[in-house]
Amino acid sequence: MKRFLLAVFLLFFISTSFCQEEKKVKQLDSIQSHLKSSLDSLLKGTPNELNIIVLKGILKEITPKKPKEEHIGWKTKGKFSLLFNQSAFNFDWQGGGTSNVAGNAVINYEFNYKKESLTWDNKILADYGLSFLKDEDFARKTNDRIEFNTRLGQRIGKSNWNYSFFANFLSQFDKGYEFSTDPDTDETIRTEQTHFFSPAFIQAGPGLLWKKRDDLTINIAPVTSRMIFVDKEFTNVEGYEDGDYFGVDAGESTRFEFGGALAANLKFSIAKNLTIENILSLYSNYIEDPANVDIDYTFNLNVKINKYISFSFVFQSIYDDNATGAFQIRQITGIGLDYKF
Repeated sequence: MKRFLLAVFLLFFISTSFCQEEKKVKQLDSIQSHLKSSLDSLLKGTPNELNIIVLKGILKEITPKKPKEEHIGWKTKGKFSLLFNQSAFNFDWQGGGTSNVAGNAVINYEFNYKKESLTWDNKILADYGLSFLKDEDFARKTNDRIEFNTRLGQRIGKSNWNYSFFANFLSQFDKGYEFSTDPDTDETIRTEQTHFFSPAFIQAGPGLLWKKRDDLTINIAPVTSRMIFVDKEFTNVEGYEDGDYFGVDAGESTRFEFGGALAANLKFSIAKNLTIENILSLYSNYIEDPANVDIDYTFNLNVKINKYISFSFVFQSIYDDNATGAFQIRQITGIGLDYKF
């Protein structure tokens, strides 16, 4: 009797479940039928080409994106830019000004290595510009800079912090002049002040690197050595006093400093073709006047007009009391040609 009752119960349970499943199937068929009729009426008057485009868009949205694979090994990229500036004034122009033509060439090349938690970033920057003024027999430099940066990083665990070691070399290509006017003839006189490797700066030291991504980094190096190299012809001049030329003593060609350095880089896009980059370098010499912090800040704005043409705005401010007691400021604006390699 118990077995009979159990069999009846099982039969009732199975039949009930079957009925419920059959009911669900009918409901699903009804929903599919309504959806099909709705889609048919909606797409009936729509061209097939448009339907295909909409369908592809829907499939693209619901298809999961493949995770971007992390690059391992060496990765290189470079950019060559040529900027032009030109101003012209006729004889009757009353607002003042001198007709001129200027050009500025920039090479920016990076070669970086990455493997697991180890990164090695290298960057070469070469920047040179000339301005030709009307009625002058020689050109004036608008910019002159050669710089090499290298930084080795080892990530600490899974954080954004890294042990790091950096080195930096900074100098210039060509002679730099100070301009004055002869009071008797009103002619422009130029006096040589700098040339290649005079001055030249080399910094190196261990530290900690905070790296959120490749274009957002802060490197803190509290133990940094810096060497300044100059030509003795500038420190052997009669009447020269210690420190007058980039802090180098009279008759010497080098100066050693020991201090702390901080370097930060932030690059981002605020529109599809508009990129802004901020570069900040700070250095404090522990041995002499540590409160007088050397500052080098550069603001770059680049607007990509098309594949080869761009608009650029560069602002740079430097404070180094060994060179001068005030801020050195330069600003360049122009339309340029770009070539990436």
